Amino acid sequence: MQDIEPFYNWRHIYISEEDQRSPFYGRTYSEFEFSQTVYNFYIHPQWDDFGSRTLYLKVLLADYEEKYAVIELIGEWNDAIENDIMELKREVLEKFMYEGIYKFILVGENVLNFHSDGRDYYEELYEEVSDELGWVVCLNMPEQTQYDFKHAKLNRYIEMMELINWRTYKPFHLFKKIDSELAARLNG
Repeated sequence: MQDIEPFYNWRHIYISEEDQRSPFYGRTYSEFEFSQTVYNFYIHPQWDDFGSRTLYLKVLLADYEEKYAVIELIGEWNDAIENDIMELKREVLEKFMYEGIYKFILVGENVLNFHSDGRDYYEELYEEVSDELGWVVCLNMPEQTQYDFKHAKLNRYIEMMELINWRTYKPFHLFKKIDSELAARLNG
């Protein structure tokens, strides 16, 4: 797991630790000191801790004009023990919502497990973003993790999508593709 780095090809456009509106503004990273772990497996030091012991993230892009953010996740999403959705919502998503962002793309291809607990925070998040015509999409979550997520019926609140070649898109084009697909689903 220490070899899995956050996607870095958009760093010429956006760097979360340099964004004064980002919850991770001012963070410094070591390229050599591996200190964070997911179940005794060290992860790359570029991932950001937001309060969970098993799930980490990296804000790849926050566009305040278009009102969307792309956030990559790694680890285990565990609501049963860690209450990860509460931490993610309060420590990251709400801070961006305060800045006017209501559309979130969560890249979930490195979320290896999911453990459900309840729906309250998902419902709350859904209502808050929907009130502003926003949405939350989880992109490319592994099949088994997606199964567990859907089994808990949480895909009512966070849309599951597959887009294997998302890295080939420029951020705005990725956002527009997902936004138009969601609009087509709602109107179709």
